[in-house]
Amino acid sequence: MENEKNYRPNVAAIVLSSSYPFECKIFIAKRSDMDNIWQFPQGGIDKGESVKNALFRELKEEIGTDEVEIIAEYPEWLSYDFPSKIVKKMYPYDGQIQKYFLVRLKHGATININTKHPEFDDYQFVSVKQIFEMINHFKKNIYVKVIKYFEEKGYI
Repeated sequence: MENEKNYRPNVAAIVLSSSYPFECKIFIAKRSDMDNIWQFPQGGIDKGESVKNALFRELKEEIGTDEVEIIAEYPEWLSYDFPSKIVKKMYPYDGQIQKYFLVRLKHGATININTKHPEFDDYQFVSVKQIFEMINHFKKNIYVKVIKYFEEKGYI
């Protein structure tokens, strides 16, 4: 019998610019520890922490602001396995199980990726089409699934 995989609980945010809904631009950031890997802000959910509290904490830690409004939540948890090149670094986890939120930056909110423990060294606000062109890693299928869901629901 195969052992069940051990997934790390995680929250992820698709961050829309404050000009939404007049313009639909999505925040994407380049990881500082990997070559040309762009992703959405995300991070682990601490024991005893609510998913929404983790969302706001992770945004503050990764992009320097938690000044967002939640627009929608993806209805399911989505999981993925870590690629072999990072699975040892993430031990004891085999992958992550994520809850996705669509959020909009509040007017006047300022992005600052030069945080206490920076994970990103660049960021952009781009179109949905550009997201699909920029994502070239193991999370691409999940990104496509989540974005398509929010598109079908009329949010983006």
